[in-house]
Amino acid sequence: MFRSRTVDETFLALPLAALTDAALTRAVDLGCEHADLRVERIHTQTVSLRDARPESFTDGEDLGLAVRVVHEGTWGFAAGVVLTAAEAVRLAEEAVTVAKVSAAINSDRVELAPEPVYADAMWVSDYEIDPFEVPDSEKSALLIELSEQLMAADGVEHVQSSCMHVKEQKYYADTAGTRTRQQRVRIHPEFTALTVDRATGQFESMRTLAPPVGKGWEYLTDGNWDWPRELSELPELLREKTKAPSVEAGRYDLVVDPTNLFLTIHESIGHATELDRALGYEAAYAGTSFATVDKLGTLQYGSPLMNVTGDRTAVHGLSTIGWDDEGVAGQQWDIVKDGVLVGYQVDRNIARHTGMPRSNGCAFADSPSHVPVQRMANVSLQPAPDGPSTEEIIGGVERGIYVVGDKSWSIDMQRYNFQFTGQRFYKIEGGRLAGQLRDVAYQATTTDFWGSMSVVGGPQTYVLGGAFNCGKAQPGQVAPVSHGCPTALFENVSILNTVQEAGR
Repeated sequence: MFRSRTVDETFLALPLAALTDAALTRAVDLGCEHADLRVERIHTQTVSLRDARPESFTDGEDLGLAVRVVHEGTWGFAAGVVLTAAEAVRLAEEAVTVAKVSAAINSDRVELAPEPVYADAMWVSDYEIDPFEVPDSEKSALLIELSEQLMAADGVEHVQSSCMHVKEQKYYADTAGTRTRQQRVRIHPEFTALTVDRATGQFESMRTLAPPVGKGWEYLTDGNWDWPRELSELPELLREKTKAPSVEAGRYDLVVDPTNLFLTIHESIGHATELDRALGYEAAYAGTSFATVDKLGTLQYGSPLMNVTGDRTAVHGLSTIGWDDEGVAGQQWDIVKDGVLVGYQVDRNIARHTGMPRSNGCAFADSPSHVPVQRMANVSLQPAPDGPSTEEIIGGVERGIYVVGDKSWSIDMQRYNFQFTGQRFYKIEGGRLAGQLRDVAYQATTTDFWGSMSVVGGPQTYVLGGAFNCGKAQPGQVAPVSHGCPTALFENVSILNTVQEAGR
């Protein structure tokens, strides 16, 4: 995890020490029990192509500083973009003013769980090639080459391609003495092929399964993900999908590939076990959770085969960090153990209020202008140590469906009733794949679905999926997060025909 690469000197050369001394000294002088400062620089670049021709190229940078305080048990926050000591003092004063105004309506005194001090710490994520050090022309040329490969295939009418890459640099300091500097890189390439039936006007699309990851430009060049092979297979898979029969609604055994299951984990476990949500703090925006604190240690979340961890240390994870935005070190912990709910994702304030001795490091702000909120860790379903391969799982199913890739989803405000579709669905007959199906969605409640899990694949089936854009909070923030999982078998799952459900 720790590498010889260091945080960019251009970021370290910013007046970090002067900003720290100015802001934190002023906050202490004004009577704050706690104060912290963040300096962030976030560089985001997106290359988009349509039909192998450049469509847009965006390049943006967000640079600023933020001061957060606890004054007489109430939060205060202020942010700016001028990196001077005078501005840091002004922001500390403004944050205290905000806390004083907010105190009148604060009924929940802020108390932060303790955390060891990290006095001079540095961390860099695990990547090989900084995408921002690769010439723009070289990046565009590779995307054009891969897009042209897809465009050249029979039946492919249009190709939409994109690659988004982000370098996030963050400095954190607080009145306890912690000082951390970190840098992480992430990337998300994606290629979508579209075909059109000229006779009917109907169209169908299919995209690559490669997930976004905490890697650099090597993700597109080192062969660990075989882009040429996947792109060469995509047109035939798309043609097969257009000719596939519509599914007959009913109950089936469902083999779920990790390229689909990661999203079900995100929606039905990841969000449901954010403790601020379970306590009602997200009710105005994104709902609550059925997994309430009174059920901790007793709720049968799923079958005894179900073991889910929260993890801020997974190699190449999108939510992997050295320290979170409250100076808490990255760590791993159990959320579901042998099918039972045993843990939550928390920040320092929520941890103390629920009697936990320590936060598990889930505070994150997506910008220097935003206050840190409790965000999702890499929440992952663990494989069975000696579990079967995907082919072996399919071989044990007499009548079922195999789902690959994510597409649309819907889930209620308590993260309990849900419906998911996918990129591809295959009929399983007598332990063999028997062609693709169309118009498929699977539907369940969270506990029924995970309770029906009867086989968990081995480590050879494990894939780290994820997304760049998990939304939360008011004002809204987005966060990158990964979810690892193996292939798994779920018995007697309700399958809907989406065309029939839409009344068409």
